[in-house]
This record gives sequence, C-alpha cells and structure tokens, in this order.
Amino acid sequence: MKLSWVKYRNAWIYWLIVVFMTTTICSCGIYSFKDVSIDYTKIKTIKIGFFENKARYINPQLSPQLTDKIQQKIVGQTKLSRTNNDDANLQISGYISEYSVSTASISATQATGNRLTVGVHLIVKNTVENKTDEYDISRNFDFSANLSLQQAETSLHDEMLRTLTDEIFNRIFSNW
Repeated sequence: MKLSWVKYRNAWIYWLIVVFMTTTICSCGIYSFKDVSIDYTKIKTIKIGFFENKARYINPQLSPQLTDKIQQKIVGQTKLSRTNNDDANLQISGYISEYSVSTASISATQATGNRLTVGVHLIVKNTVENKTDEYDISRNFDFSANLSLQQAETSLHDEMLRTLTDEIFNRIFSNW
C-alpha cells in the first residue's frame, strides 16, 4: 500500500497545484478569460459606418473590404444588434488615413526590403455614456524590394485585412 502512494504522489501534488491555481485565478478579479468587455445591459445596438479611404495613395479594394471585415467580426463575436439608425448605442466610423511605402532595409547600396504602412483613424461614439473616443491605428507590412507595390498588395492583402480588423476590434472592445 505504501508503494502505491509513493507511485502517485507526484500526480496528486500536480493536480492539487492545478486546482489551487485555477481557483485562485478565477476568483481573483484581476484576471479574466474573456476577450470582449461589453456591458450588454447598457450597450445593445451598434452602427458601423463605411471606412472611407482618405490616404494619398488609394488602394480601391481596401476600404470596402475593411469595412466588411469589421462588420463581420463585430456581428460574429459580439451579441450586439447591428442597425443603421443614428440612435445606436455604439457608433463606429473612421477612415484610412495613411497608405504609404518606404524603404525598410538596405544592403550595400541597394534596397532589399520595403515597408507598406497602413493607418486608420477610428471614431467610437458611445451614446449611452455620451462619450466619443478617437484612435489612430497604424501597422507596418514588410515586403521584398524585388516586388512591385501591386505584387506586394496582392501578397499582403489578407494579412492587412486580418491585422487591421483585429486591431480595430480590440481597440473598441478589449480591456487591455
């Protein structure tokens, strides 16, 4: 019998630690396992405006597709009802403010890498609290200097949409 206890002692200690840590973390108000923090008792509706492209260089696909991805993410990951009414509890709008290319890396006397910078100005109006917040979000996307801008846009397009959509969503709804 004593041999049996010794054999399973490490497993028992491990499980006791796991139970203790889980109980401590879950009961502590500091840590939370939810990504979205919305008080659904106050915020029930959302209006998502079109993200116009006001950058000097205009990628004609980016604006409508970014607007669409933001709408899909908000509808898919929150319980908010989407509306086009001006009395929505949250009103999201914004525009693409920057779309520029710069040199990212140089080897000897030649550029080896370029950087596409995409910036979005975000406006979040909370009609329940009568509060408006504005944010500027900017992300860099590096690509080989051997590619033209059009080739880089094609290869980076999905990553740009995903990254910008996630950043906008997190800026609006996350506690971080």
